[in-house]
Amino acid sequence: YKKASEVCRTSHTPVVVHVKELTQPQGHSTSGSHERYKSPERLAWEIEHDCLKQMRTWVISTKLATEEEISALELDAEQEAKAAKKEAWVAFTSEIKQEIEEACNIIQDVDASAASSLKAITDAGRKDILKTIHAILRANIGNHSQEVDSLKGFYEAYLAKYQDVYSSHLHSQSANSALSIAEVKPEYNHDSEELNGFEILNKTFDYLLSNHPEVIAFGEDVGKIGDVNQGFAGLQEKHGATRVMDMGIRENTIVGQAIGASLRGLRPIAEIQYLDYLLYGVQMMSDDIATVQYRTKGGQKYPLIIRTRGHRLEGIWHSGSPMGMILNAVRGMNVLVPRDMTRAAGFYNTLMRSDEPAIVIECLNGYRLKETLPTNLTSFTVPVGVPETLIEGNDVTVITYGSCVRIAQDGIKLLNEKGISVELIDVQSLLPFDVHHNIVESLKKTNKVVFMDEDVKGGATGFMMQKVLEEQGGYQYLDSAPRTLTSQDHRPAYGTDGDYFSKSNPEELFDLVYGIMSEYNPSTYPSFE
Repeated sequence: YKKASEVCRTSHTPVVVHVKELTQPQGHSTSGSHERYKSPERLAWEIEHDCLKQMRTWVISTKLATEEEISALELDAEQEAKAAKKEAWVAFTSEIKQEIEEACNIIQDVDASAASSLKAITDAGRKDILKTIHAILRANIGNHSQEVDSLKGFYEAYLAKYQDVYSSHLHSQSANSALSIAEVKPEYNHDSEELNGFEILNKTFDYLLSNHPEVIAFGEDVGKIGDVNQGFAGLQEKHGATRVMDMGIRENTIVGQAIGASLRGLRPIAEIQYLDYLLYGVQMMSDDIATVQYRTKGGQKYPLIIRTRGHRLEGIWHSGSPMGMILNAVRGMNVLVPRDMTRAAGFYNTLMRSDEPAIVIECLNGYRLKETLPTNLTSFTVPVGVPETLIEGNDVTVITYGSCVRIAQDGIKLLNEKGISVELIDVQSLLPFDVHHNIVESLKKTNKVVFMDEDVKGGATGFMMQKVLEEQGGYQYLDSAPRTLTSQDHRPAYGTDGDYFSKSNPEELFDLVYGIMSEYNPSTYPSFE
């Protein structure tokens, strides 16, 4: 162990210590006792070599303490633990007992028997208070007496209070939360430069590294060659190999390093080379990063950025868009889906002002598309949780994000030729999603909606549909059934034709929207079939 510690501290490299024999006082859980699968001989060995027993023997043999002194210490420790346990239980239950008493005082006026039953429950909890009151309210549906209304008010206030206690801080609630970062729109002038998308990112990362000494970037091929799409080209040479680093092909390790760095006060930009392979890092992102603020009520934070790229290209292994999987696994992180590299740069600026973790998913097929360089590249911000309406329209609302924005724009041109007016909304941010409920305002105008992306059927489109139709109440404004346009349920086939047949395309959008309009107004839009 001493050698391992010296190697780790001097060379700053990981060290593996192979321990051949180790006692296991308990199983993985109380329901998986090791006595169920270990032989009697192994159990006897574990008792004999228990570290506490061996330490006790060593202390006595070296005359650091007598057996009588150790026995006295053990007795004191046991008594102290029992007293602390009792004190903690009393502290925990006393507040609940007081709440039960308050609840019963109100319940008594409506159902004295229920109040007595609640008081009789051994070690009753807050759940029992709520279940008891809910049963009474169910039995008194339609009863608007003062007593019942008072009980209902108590129930709602109590539920709200503890819903906040048990469910707060999924995202940061500090003044530096991502939602608190004000939008600064990109600015342009008449001679603004046209650059490739990756060049805009390169300038952004160069600025962040130059002006924020706590920023580091690492991932597969990020260092020497500046990442596979050149976002960090030349930046290792400029800022040094301790700021811009190459890592091996081990996504879970990359995510783990980002966690450790962020805990030490650094601001890591950890790159997962392709969105398909985020899968190998999702375990840590879901189990640890997404839950840290909730678990600690904002006491700990991981202000890290997971940078990746995806949605579509032309190949089975690097063209995935498993957004539904990600959205369901990382609630507690920001999931940002910029349609171009300028919007991605704005998100990086936003996140650097924030204290929250995020995944930024860049468009894999957008790095060499030309974009206009904002004059305020280093200071403009894109707000999280705020969609952008790119095209105003009156007939149908199309909601999408990422690479599909360009596909939708091409499809809308085809629809315009037939006199169909489409409103196009780029959600920009999937987690959080449209926090001001702007999208439903579009549905009030068009009364028809299409959710479009490149995930499998029922993936992120299902998520967006729930947000807009259920959470925002958009269902009540629809004159036609809501529709989705997605990829096929398989990985994309090879080549340009494979991409066309596997992913959503402009002609499919035309067919879908035209079909909606034909159903709604067949005289103006005769069947296309």
